[in-house]
Amino acid sequence: MTRPLARPFRVGPLELPHRVVMAPMTRNRAGPGNVPQALNAEYYRQRASAALVITEATQVSEQGVGYPLTPGIHSPEQVAGWRAVTDAVHRAGGRIALQLWHVGRISHSSLQPGGALPVAPSAIAAAGEAMTFEGMKPFETPRALETAEIPGIVEQFRQGARNALEAGFDAVEIHGGNGYLLDQFVRDGTNARGDAYGGSIGNRLRLPVEIAEAVSEIWGADRVGYRISPYQRFNDMTDSAPESIFAALAAALDALGLAWLHVVESDAPGRDAQAGDPRAFAAARPPLFRTLREKFARALIVNSAYDGPRGAAVLEAGQADLVSYATLFLANPDLPRRLIGGGPLNQPVRKTYYGGGAEGYTDYPFREG
Repeated sequence: MTRPLARPFRVGPLELPHRVVMAPMTRNRAGPGNVPQALNAEYYRQRASAALVITEATQVSEQGVGYPLTPGIHSPEQVAGWRAVTDAVHRAGGRIALQLWHVGRISHSSLQPGGALPVAPSAIAAAGEAMTFEGMKPFETPRALETAEIPGIVEQFRQGARNALEAGFDAVEIHGGNGYLLDQFVRDGTNARGDAYGGSIGNRLRLPVEIAEAVSEIWGADRVGYRISPYQRFNDMTDSAPESIFAALAAALDALGLAWLHVVESDAPGRDAQAGDPRAFAAARPPLFRTLREKFARALIVNSAYDGPRGAAVLEAGQADLVSYATLFLANPDLPRRLIGGGPLNQPVRKTYYGGGAEGYTDYPFREG
C-alpha cells in the first residue's frame, strides 16, 4: 500500500529518492543569538534520509522573531551555524531546504529590537498569547506597516535568501502560512489596508508575489518553494473566501515558475482526519485542494494527518507529488525506512517538543536491523 511513497521524483534540479519529505517544525533549540548549534546539526543529520529536509522556520531579520531560541538567517554567526547543519546533512547523503520566515504580529515587544511593537499589515491583535522568555503573555496590538516600509520587508527576504545560499542549502521555502506575516497580508481577517497591499485579491497577493520574485532572483525559481495553509485557524486566522484568494495565489506562484507549493491541510472543512480507509481520507479533501493541483503545474506537497497508507493513497490518486511529515519525523529519524519498508513507529513525546536539549530531540531510536 505504501509503494507510491518509494518512487523517485524530481523537483527542479533536485533528484529525490522517494516521496517522504520532512516538514518544518519549530523546536526552540537554537543557541544564543539565535545561532544553530552542534545539537541542531546532529538532529538534521539523523533525518537526512528524507527525500527533502525542510528546516524549521527561520527568521529573516530581528524584526521577524516571534519565539525564544528560534534560528535566524540574518547574521554571519547564523550563516556559519547553518553551514555546519547543511554540511552534516550533505555528508549523510541528504538534501535540505531552508524555510524563510517573518512572524509579523505573532510576536511580542520583549522579543523585538528596542522593545518595539510587532509589525503587521493592519493594527489587529491576534487572540491568544505570545511565547516569551518571561513566559506566556497576551498578544499585543501590532503596528501597521507603512507603505514605504514594505520594500524593506522584501529586502529582508532577499537578504535571507542570499544568506541561505551562502550557508550551503539546496533550496529555500518561503513561509506563507500558519498565520505569520505573509499569511496576514493574504487573508482579509488580518488585512484591512486601504493601499496597494490591501483590499482586492490582487492587492493582498502583492507582497507574497514580490517576495517570491526577490527570492527567485537569488536562487532561480526552480529551487524555491512556498508554503500555505488555506483553512488553518492557528494564530487566530480567518478569511471570508479562502477558495478564491488561495486559488489566485497558486496561479500567481505558478506563473513565477516556483518549484513547489506546500499545502497545510489542517482545519479544512468536511475532512475527517479519523477516516479509516486511506482512499476515503484522500477523497475527503475539499475542492480547493483539487483546484490548487490544477492551478500549480509543478510539485505539490501535502501535509497534515498523513501516515504511510494515507500518504500513498493521495499520491496514487494523483492529488499530490510529495507528502511531508512533521511529528512522525520528529519521533522517527529514519521515517522513510519505516513508512516504506514497514515496522513500528516511535511515538512523539509532546512535553519535549519545544526547548530543552537532546531529550526528545536527538535521542529517538532508529529501527533495529
